[in-house]
Amino acid sequence: MSKILSRSEVRTETTWNLDDIFATKEDWEEERKAIERDIASVTQYEGRLGEGAEVLLACLEAQEKLQGRLQRMSAYSYLHQSGDSTNPQNQMDAAKARDVSSAVSSALSFIRSEILSLPDGKVGAYIEEEPGLRVFERSLKLLLETKRHRLSAETEKVLASFGEVLNAPYRIYERSKLADMTFPSTKDGHGEEVPVSFALYENKYVESADPVLRRNSFNVFSETLYKYRNTFAEAYGTEVKRQVIESRLRGYDSVTDMLLKPQQVTTAMYNHILDIIQTDLAPHMRRYAALKKRVLGLSEMTFADLKAPLDPDFSPGISFEEAGELIKEALQILGPEYGKIVADAFSDRWIDYADNAGKRTGAFCMSIPDVHSYILISWSDNMRGAFTLAHEVGHAGHLMLAGKNQRLTNARPSLYFIEAPSTLNELLLADHLIKRSTDPRMRRWVISQLLGTYFHNFVTHLLEGELQRQVYELAMNNEPITAAKLCELKGNILSSFWGEDVVIDDHAALTWMRQPHYYMSLYPYTYAAGLTASTAVAEQIRSEGQPAVDRWLEVLKAGGSKSPLELMKLAGVDMSQPEPIRSAVRYVGELIEELESLY
Repeated sequence: MSKILSRSEVRTETTWNLDDIFATKEDWEEERKAIERDIASVTQYEGRLGEGAEVLLACLEAQEKLQGRLQRMSAYSYLHQSGDSTNPQNQMDAAKARDVSSAVSSALSFIRSEILSLPDGKVGAYIEEEPGLRVFERSLKLLLETKRHRLSAETEKVLASFGEVLNAPYRIYERSKLADMTFPSTKDGHGEEVPVSFALYENKYVESADPVLRRNSFNVFSETLYKYRNTFAEAYGTEVKRQVIESRLRGYDSVTDMLLKPQQVTTAMYNHILDIIQTDLAPHMRRYAALKKRVLGLSEMTFADLKAPLDPDFSPGISFEEAGELIKEALQILGPEYGKIVADAFSDRWIDYADNAGKRTGAFCMSIPDVHSYILISWSDNMRGAFTLAHEVGHAGHLMLAGKNQRLTNARPSLYFIEAPSTLNELLLADHLIKRSTDPRMRRWVISQLLGTYFHNFVTHLLEGELQRQVYELAMNNEPITAAKLCELKGNILSSFWGEDVVIDDHAALTWMRQPHYYMSLYPYTYAAGLTASTAVAEQIRSEGQPAVDRWLEVLKAGGSKSPLELMKLAGVDMSQPEPIRSAVRYVGELIEELESLY
């Protein structure tokens, strides 16, 4: 039985090189202390923003500079801890970085308060008077839209100073999951004992062709989750309560309205994604589950079988190096500037793909001002991993192009748009794989991989979003959020979507414990929004070629300088209407129809 390696046992070349952020730990410590000292470079303007446009500009520029440094300093400790959360030094350094972040947030809270206290029309007059303020115009206008929801300057400062405490539920969840939770081993279909971990289950066993391993590992995985259900529910319930209290203090109609505000998304747009996809996609996905049950000869389709490969004897493995070459080929269509970002990511150790104890689960990309992006993934030598890697490279390419073409203030777009560039890369990878082969068996295999992308975004994350919607509704009615309630809600959501032909048992109902997205505001549903837009853009690229690519690159470079609706319209997609959502769902149905015909 192979063991789960510690961080010190994995090969260095499989880890990211964080020396690009700070050459030494001492450099990081020095910068951390310097940031605390340099808070005064911004607070020197406290009480003075009404003096004139030039003072406001100087203050905003000083804030932007300090925040860029803070992001780099915080990223260094966060990435170290993401690689190994069991390391006490990493835990301590992350806590130090959070202390500085809270101090900066508290000290700089005066900026928002003072801007909002300026007389009506004053900010607009300042922008007219001082051309340098025009780069901040969009962020200033978004801030002014929150004016009626702002609390007193002193209250805002106090809330900001409690930042680390108020964000504790997420850290408790992550610490329990990554540092404390261990799983017993299980047996595969050959009777061999195999280790189980979060990463091994979610990245490998869940898609295993071995039904014994697939179900055994799911049971072991779920039984361990069950032991932590009350702790996780307490952490999540506290997070929800915090958000509800804040929404009431600020005078929002609901916590959902408060969380949608920074996304620049209407409640109708939010509900359209959740309602239309659940209603229209469910029949297609039930057919997909029925196809798997028939082809694999399963007596029953359980929740643990939903990601089983349709063709167990045709599942080409792929090494990390091979995946890198494949992704570079697939993304050549996006041009040389984008291509260099992709190539550098693989050649310069921007990617941490080791699998070790204490490593954060899932995958993410973090883009750091004036450095570059870093990607975390745990590699399992399968094509699903290649699609995930292409997804994260999509975030890297997007945010690095935006950072190159926009000031830090305007670099990052709304969450509603953030998943479009990443999911487009998955679609481009699928197109590339299909073009490379005329073999019908290969085509149906690629379609299965592509359906994995839609499953991940239109099912897994969308149903997370539905759970959030229901949880917030209960919380606004002062109903407690307990483990029993979360299991009940999740079980009902899964049963409603999959129908009677998929067995949704108590273990499946624990799925709410597996993802950290619930602690990231209204993030889960945005995966579906992004994939809806990227489905339309991918079709434009197939039909139009270079003109569609050029539009897309313009969108990427725009970063957060436009609203998500404006960005999507620039790409040729109108997300204010339900039709793009229905069109994307129809496309999924067509893929499943083709797969049915190929079997």
